[in-house]
Amino acid sequence: MDYNSNRKNLILPEYGRHIQKMVDHAVTIEDREERTKCAKTIIGIMGNMFPHLRDVNDFKHKLWDHLAIMADFNLDIDYPYELLEKETLTKRPDKIPYKNSKISYKHYGELVEKMIEQAILLEDETERKHLNVMIANHMKKSLFIWNKDSVTDERIFDDLKRMSKGKLEVEEGTKLTEFKEQPQNRNRGKKRPQNKPKKK
Repeated sequence: MDYNSNRKNLILPEYGRHIQKMVDHAVTIEDREERTKCAKTIIGIMGNMFPHLRDVNDFKHKLWDHLAIMADFNLDIDYPYELLEKETLTKRPDKIPYKNSKISYKHYGELVEKMIEQAILLEDETERKHLNVMIANHMKKSLFIWNKDSVTDERIFDDLKRMSKGKLEVEEGTKLTEFKEQPQNRNRGKKRPQNKPKKK
């Protein structure tokens, strides 16, 4: 018996072993014109396997790329598109530098600190007071998500003043938005009782 476990691994399993065999055969065709015809036929079959993707941009381009990959870039034909290079498949992406900025109050996040910095720079006092309340409300929401048991307006006002080094304060008597924990839907996943027909 010829088991799949005894065969070579498929390069692109989504196309199946029959398509891979077609590609392997196309590589062995000596006549360039016949080889190109065979490649176009294979592309047509590959496209029919995913009809829902026909309207996707660059779908045909991707098929030709996949054909080249399955042929291990050994299929010598005139491709209708510029193909990706073999080296790009194994090239490691550039390392993304990790941002190590220090955040004094992690539960508020870096965004709040930047908002506070911008609010301090505002010259319009009315606009700054309005922004202070917006920042305080955002801080309260963030603190509520982090710890629901210690959220008070007074704590938010103190933290805002401390984080801004005394440059931002909310007017006395200001009431921040109240956040409540959303009740969980206990009936989720339960089947609704069906009304049984009454016996006559």
